[in-house]
Order: sequence, then C-alpha cells, then structure tokens
Amino acid sequence: MNIRTAKIEDLKEILDIYNYEVENGISTLDLHKKTYDEQKIWFDAHNKENHPLIVAEDNGIILGYASLSPYRDKEAYKTTVELSVYVSPNYRKMGVATALMSEIIRYAKKDDATHTVVSVITSGNEASCALHEKFGFTFCGTVRRAGKKFGRFLDIDNYYLFTDGEKQ
Repeated sequence: MNIRTAKIEDLKEILDIYNYEVENGISTLDLHKKTYDEQKIWFDAHNKENHPLIVAEDNGIILGYASLSPYRDKEAYKTTVELSVYVSPNYRKMGVATALMSEIIRYAKKDDATHTVVSVITSGNEASCALHEKFGFTFCGTVRRAGKKFGRFLDIDNYYLFTDGEKQ
C-alpha cells in the first residue's frame, strides 16, 4: 500500500467511496450522492495551504482517502482544520484507515499554519472513535440529534488534536 497526494485521476474512485457512504452508511450525513463536478470543486480546494488530500493506493486501486479541510469559513478559524477519512468497504479492517490517519496527522503536525485538527464523527461509529483515540485525539462532546438520515436522528461526537502535542 502506498500513501500519496491525490491526483485528479483519482477523483472518480474517491467519489465512488464517498457516494457509497452517502447511500449506505452514516460516516457522512449527506443525503444525496455527489456528482463528479460537485466533488471536483471540493477536490480543487485541497492540496493547497494547509488542506492536503491523500489516498491509499495498491496496484492502481484507491483503497481510501483522507483530507484536512477548512473547519469554518471565518478567518479566525484558519489554524483549525477538519479531518475526514473514508475507506472503500472492500478494504476496511486492513489497516488502510490507520495508514491514512498516520500520514494526514504527519501533514498537520509539520505545517506551521495548522494548530488544531477537529473530527466530527457520527455517534455509534466505534471504529472511527477508537482510531481517533489511538492517535491522541480528545473527545470534547456530543451534539444530540444533529442530523437525520435513514429515518432516524443521529448524534455527532466531536474530537480534537492539538498539533503541538498539548492536551487540554
């Protein structure tokens, strides 16, 4: 498995991984599949400043991806990024998420512009919560009934990591 910066040629597979989760899972609270053009806007916003987009690849197949995106659209939040990790359902429980997480956190820690990494996880996603805790993220609260998908309300759990190693 190779972890590398995402290329435009990867976008179709990235989109397939994301849209699978839109239709079948709760890792995203999007309710409608993204189009290629919509996902390209998101893609184009990455790999500049402190917003990397990386993929895990094996023999030309994209196994998963991770990104650091702007946390909020206000200048004061510029040092905070939101982490996302998605793995193809065919490659889960094979160390892909761990490899992606390790590399994306390395990016965040080496970038002087990034101070805080935030992750918003749908409650009940134990694998994601455990992965974040393994990498030193701190749980900082639950927002009850933050979204509604598949006919039920879902809570979200918030985690953060300071890139300088400080704990609070």
